[in-house]
Amino acid sequence: MKRFSIFILILSGLFILGSCKKDKGDGDPPPPPPPTRIDLMKDTALAYSREIYLWYDQIPSNLDARSFPDLDALMMAIRNYSREPGFTRPVDEWSFAIDQATWDNTSSGVVGDLGIEVFFHDATDLRVKSVEPKSPAGLQGVRRGWRIVAINGNSQNIIASEPGINFIINNIYLSNSATITFRKPDNDEVTLTLNAAQYQTTPVVLDTVYTISGVKIGYLSFQSFLGDTNQIFNDFSRIFSKFESENIFEIIVDLRYNGGGYVNVQDKLANYLVPSSADNQVMMKQEFNALFSDWNETTYFSKIGNLNLPRIYFIVTENTASASELLINNLEPFMEVRIVGRSPSYGKPVGYFPIPVGDWYIFPVSFRSTNSEGLGNYFDGFIPDIIADDNVTKDWGDLEESSLAAAINEIISLHKTGAELAGRAAMIKVPEVDENVIKANRALSENEFKGMVDIRRREFK
Repeated sequence: MKRFSIFILILSGLFILGSCKKDKGDGDPPPPPPPTRIDLMKDTALAYSREIYLWYDQIPSNLDARSFPDLDALMMAIRNYSREPGFTRPVDEWSFAIDQATWDNTSSGVVGDLGIEVFFHDATDLRVKSVEPKSPAGLQGVRRGWRIVAINGNSQNIIASEPGINFIINNIYLSNSATITFRKPDNDEVTLTLNAAQYQTTPVVLDTVYTISGVKIGYLSFQSFLGDTNQIFNDFSRIFSKFESENIFEIIVDLRYNGGGYVNVQDKLANYLVPSSADNQVMMKQEFNALFSDWNETTYFSKIGNLNLPRIYFIVTENTASASELLINNLEPFMEVRIVGRSPSYGKPVGYFPIPVGDWYIFPVSFRSTNSEGLGNYFDGFIPDIIADDNVTKDWGDLEESSLAAAINEIISLHKTGAELAGRAAMIKVPEVDENVIKANRALSENEFKGMVDIRRREFK
């Protein structure tokens, strides 16, 4: 059975609150105030972490849970105690806490905002990176690739600088309303007022089949492992049935902004993608700390459908994280995996599950995942095999978008030669790196969810 010091803490708190006061002399200091409800919640959160945290034995004994303003600050503090062999700094950048109502909405894909994310193409060129179809922006027809030329009448602050970033975040991400002037690809401009509203996210951005030089290529843009899982699984069934009926030769899975989510969604997608030869083979192993070694679990492939392809192309960015990287890692032993992008993926081979504490959930990192070959220490991310830029001036699925063009270019080179490849080089040219733009885009994506969540473990036993 597991040790849970939390029960001792709760009993201690009750004893403090219920015990009789000892007579005090006039010179004695007044007794300390009894612990508040939030104090006891912090104590509980730390006690759980001392048991379940992957690096539980690194948390110092004198860490004072009550010194932190809330549970999220406490979870962020324990990140400092996550040393891994081969890494000079703590590796945990993800343990967090959140109120239950917010998490229940976020994890099921229900959000309330304007519905757009933005990205600098260059220092003065701000673009729509992605749009949720059911959001206020999506319902007004905004598309990925549109240029933003003014926000609330201000065009001067749309620049890759600290003041510019703060202006953009405050007026788009943190605002309930914004009037934005967009420039479309045909250079027409439109000014729209977007009012924040609640809507259901759509993780499957685009699925299609291209026939290029006689080669059939399936393309799936999948941007979150969170959301309405029934809808996601229905989409998978529809998409892969289409890919089979079209007899595709190759497949490209676009995960460029996919920060992860549910492990069971990864399981499902992996079972569609893996060749039949992997059926009943080890997909992955989940490993907990020494106190919870009996929770270690092995997952096996259970092939879905008849799609059998020799290789797979993944489009990634540094925002491709967690469950997305888990998918890549799990497939690598069973098929050729080609990674397309400019920079390594995010690097998060560990996960957690929600632990209720009062009306909050805490998420201390609790397990690591490895594939059938025992590999899984990818804290530095997956390095691209094919170097290509994320060309945010193009909409999803545009054959001239650099990363998609680079994947297709290699695919065609495997099947065709000579003149059929001519003219594609300009589509995949990698522009020079602008450090200010990179820094700005990291700041704009800083609060996007990145996680690997296993909902099979909802409570301690």
